Amino acid sequence: MQQLIQNFKTGELYVDEVPMPSISSGMVLVENEFSLISAGTERGTVKVAKASLIGKAKQRPDLVAQVLQNIKKEGLAATINKVKTKLDSLKALGYSTAGVVVASMDTNGVFKTGDRVACAGQDYASHAEVVAIPQNLVTKIPDNVSSEEASFTTLGAIALQGVRQAEPRLGERVCVIGLGLLGQITCQLLKANGCAVFGIDLNAGLVKLANESGAADKALNRGDSNLVSVCNDFTNGQGFDSIIITAAAPSNDPIELSAEITRKKGKIVVVGAVKMDIPRDPHFYRKELDLRMSCSYGPGRYDVNYEDKGQDYPFAYVRWTEQRNMEAFLDLLSRKAINIKPLITHTFEIGDAEKAYDIVLGKTPEPHIGILLKYSDNKAKRQTVVTVKNDPIKKINVGFIGAGSFAQSYLIPNAKAYGASLDGVVTSKGITSKNVADKFKFNFCSAEANDVLGNNNINTIFIATPHNSHAELAGRSLEAGKAVFVEKPLAINIDQLNEVIALREKFKQPLMVGFNRRFAPISVAIKKEFASVSEPIVVNIRVNAGLIQKEHWTQQPEIGGGRIVGEVCHFIDLMQYFTGAEPVNVYAASVNTANDKITPEDNIAVVVKFSNGSVGNLTYLANGDKSMPKELIEVFGAGNIGVINDFREGTFHKGNKVTKLKSSGKGHKEEVDAFLNAINNGNESPISFRSICLTTLTTFKILDSLYTGNSQEISLNV
Repeated sequence: MQQLIQNFKTGELYVDEVPMPSISSGMVLVENEFSLISAGTERGTVKVAKASLIGKAKQRPDLVAQVLQNIKKEGLAATINKVKTKLDSLKALGYSTAGVVVASMDTNGVFKTGDRVACAGQDYASHAEVVAIPQNLVTKIPDNVSSEEASFTTLGAIALQGVRQAEPRLGERVCVIGLGLLGQITCQLLKANGCAVFGIDLNAGLVKLANESGAADKALNRGDSNLVSVCNDFTNGQGFDSIIITAAAPSNDPIELSAEITRKKGKIVVVGAVKMDIPRDPHFYRKELDLRMSCSYGPGRYDVNYEDKGQDYPFAYVRWTEQRNMEAFLDLLSRKAINIKPLITHTFEIGDAEKAYDIVLGKTPEPHIGILLKYSDNKAKRQTVVTVKNDPIKKINVGFIGAGSFAQSYLIPNAKAYGASLDGVVTSKGITSKNVADKFKFNFCSAEANDVLGNNNINTIFIATPHNSHAELAGRSLEAGKAVFVEKPLAINIDQLNEVIALREKFKQPLMVGFNRRFAPISVAIKKEFASVSEPIVVNIRVNAGLIQKEHWTQQPEIGGGRIVGEVCHFIDLMQYFTGAEPVNVYAASVNTANDKITPEDNIAVVVKFSNGSVGNLTYLANGDKSMPKELIEVFGAGNIGVINDFREGTFHKGNKVTKLKSSGKGHKEEVDAFLNAINNGNESPISFRSICLTTLTTFKILDSLYTGNSQEISLNV
């Protein structure tokens, strides 16, 4: 299918052929008929991508700070690779579309094949022939509303939310500052609400449109010397009841002007991206003005549970959500209470999208406001596989399912460097798989796992998807007769683990989990020094893991499994490696706090007993400071001590002498090499399947210990 794409590194804008996206539970697959280019928002997005590296840094100082912090933790080379991966990515444009449902897995059974729907959401409702949309960002289009009109629904919902924040009453006088697409719609909504509407903009054409279309009762140019006087006349000298700022401006002028022309105790609602240096005097303080923000298209925005998981808010308590605002806007269109058609100035076929953006960016100077992209019938729309190249396959022929930043930084490059042939890559979004395929020279890309699992040429699968899908995909890979590398964890609950165990026992294919730290050169060096030690050892590990917000997908039990399952597994495996024994018992305790921002399970102390009498102590913390290195590992036994400082350096203490140990990473390259060597030589996985399962089971037992307050026995029949 065709999709409009921008390369975030170079700023290049183009239409390309990408695989059709896939859907999962709670999603709706839609064939677009029209999508709206939001000139103001998308102009800014495109300009950021076209900026130089320094220009990008100036616009996102928060990300620069993250980069500097990462250099301290992981070193310059690793950070540069991460930044390159982030920059060398393809960005989907657009967030407001209308089309026809192709398939639906919405949990409420609302949407059926053939339904006409409006769609919303950045990275979802993109300028593409087919889009996959979360169910709460989709709404049905009334029969008497055209798809062209319905493609404005997201912008309409944003405008409607701004109006709701102003709480206008019948007969009130309201000013809209900024008469672009969002401002024009806002004016119409206010008129439909029975308000007297005054519009202000710097652009003479937009002022003229507001006056001639009747969107505003009166509109004036910001540069008019009589502006304040006219505003006084319009409001009978009282000032506006409320101001809605829909402009995008780097200056503080919209805020200062609003304060001047608003009545005492009036409201100022900020919808657009404007500078907000709030001057206390003379107006904000003396008039006791009410300053409000409007968050996009309503309650639910930025809430993972609402947008991604489809959990709606109770109607009685949250009357207007994102989806209900979309429905209300479409209802207004259906009742002819507002008229969008005068706002449509251009329509382009998707193949000519670059011409549309030439207008938006000013390369082709034409008056414009609402620009639509049209999607015609195309037999290739629903193609799931896009061929990139046709290199011959090798002995190890690899398919990737999942290719996020971790896979692109640590797995794919190392598999390629080893000499494996990169055949197919699958991600849920076609634009991502196409980007990865182009970057690393895969033969094909897709958004459907079956296109890799069912490919007879592929004999090795790498799985780097969200944690909750690892076990299922690993099982399907084993059934398909493939060798499997699963990025940790193997499973997020005991039922998943048991299913994988059963399938592994049945199909006998090699299976590896990405416990990379045991393969780090410094770990191997310390293990070698303890090779002749026969007595039990003690392993102490302190992890300054840092805070991850509860909203992050890794913290969601049903998706990421939490940090004990998703991250602590690394250190249980490392303990097994150093002790050379199996875990048999575990006890864990966490902090106890009423602070809801703290996840107690992220701040724990764990004691693991091993079958040979060794002991492992893990202190895993999310409440520390980032300035301290993340990981400290100490191995004690037979008068020897090995120390690893964040896998950047280490020491070995023996015979009252200290030997410095060099480190060169956390073992990502070495683990991939070891796995592929095993496949190449027909051997088992470099980590035994039993050890992998014991590590996974131990993380579950840690959770059990936290919940029960008792130590837990670890027993596995594999």
